[in-house]
Amino acid sequence: MPKVVSRKFNQKTERPSKEKKDEKAAASASAASAASRAFGPLFNKDLGQHILKNPLVAQGIVDKAYLRPTDTVLEIGPGTGNLTVKILEKCKKVVAVEMDPRLAAELQKRVHGTPDQKKLEIMIGDFMKAKLPYFDVCISNTPYQISSVLVFKLLEHRPVFRSSVLMFQREFALRLVAKPGDSLYCRLSVNVQLFAKVEHIMKVGKNNFRPPPQVESSVVRMEPRNPPPPVDFKEWDGLMRILFVRKNKTLSANFKTDSVMEMLETNYKTYCATHDMMMEDQGPGSVDQGRNG
Repeated sequence: MPKVVSRKFNQKTERPSKEKKDEKAAASASAASAASRAFGPLFNKDLGQHILKNPLVAQGIVDKAYLRPTDTVLEIGPGTGNLTVKILEKCKKVVAVEMDPRLAAELQKRVHGTPDQKKLEIMIGDFMKAKLPYFDVCISNTPYQISSVLVFKLLEHRPVFRSSVLMFQREFALRLVAKPGDSLYCRLSVNVQLFAKVEHIMKVGKNNFRPPPQVESSVVRMEPRNPPPPVDFKEWDGLMRILFVRKNKTLSANFKTDSVMEMLETNYKTYCATHDMMMEDQGPGSVDQGRNG
C-alpha cells in the first residue's frame, strides 16, 4: 500500500520530459514577446542596432551639427527615427541610409502624413556599397563594426561636405582625436587628422541606448579639410603602416627592416625609371650598409 501511494504521488508530481520542454519553450516565447514589447522591433545586434533613446542626447547631437535651413543631411543608420525627426526640424532634406528594411518601414510610418514626409528620402541597403548623393552634413549613430571604413568613405567623398557628427565606441572616438604622445595615438589618428579636423563633443553612456551595448560611446565632430591635402592616401597610409608597425621601436629601426629596405629600393628604382633619372652609383652593398647604418 505505501508503494502504491508513493507511485500515485510520483505520477502527480513528476511531469514527462516532453511536457517540461514544452513549458520551457512557452516561457522562452513569452520572454521574447516581452522583449519585443519593450524594444519595439527586435533589433539585430549583428548589424550593430542600438537605438539612441535619450531625446536630450539626440538634441545635443543635432545642436552640435550647426544645421542650416538649406542643408541636405546624410544620416547613416537612422533606426526607428529618434534622431531623424530632430534633424528634419532643422534642415531642408534628410537622406537616411538604413540596411534593415524593417527599421526603414518603421521610420517611414513615423513620418507618414506629416510635413516631414516630403523632406525624408530613405535608401535601403548597405551604406558601404551605396553611391552617396550630395550632402552638406553627415550625422550617424554608427554601427560600431563599420566605424573605420565609414570614416574613410566619408573623407573620400567628393565634393567635400561641410562637417559630420558621428557616434562611435568610446575607445575608437578617443583614437580619432588622440595627439602625439597620447597612449591611444595611432595610425588611425594620423590618417584622419591629416584629412580632417576632429574634436570630441560628448560622452554617451550605454544606458542611453535600446538595447544597451556592452561599451560606452562618444560623439565626435569631424570637419574635412577643404581643399584636401595633395596627398595620395594609399601611399601615405603605406608609410604610416611602416611607422606604426612596432610602436616601441624608433622610426629608424622600423625603416631598416629587410622588407622595408627592399620596398624602398624597388620604389626608388621605379621612380627613377619613370622620370628618366639616373640612379646614383651607390656602389656594391650600399643597401646592406644602409641597413646596418
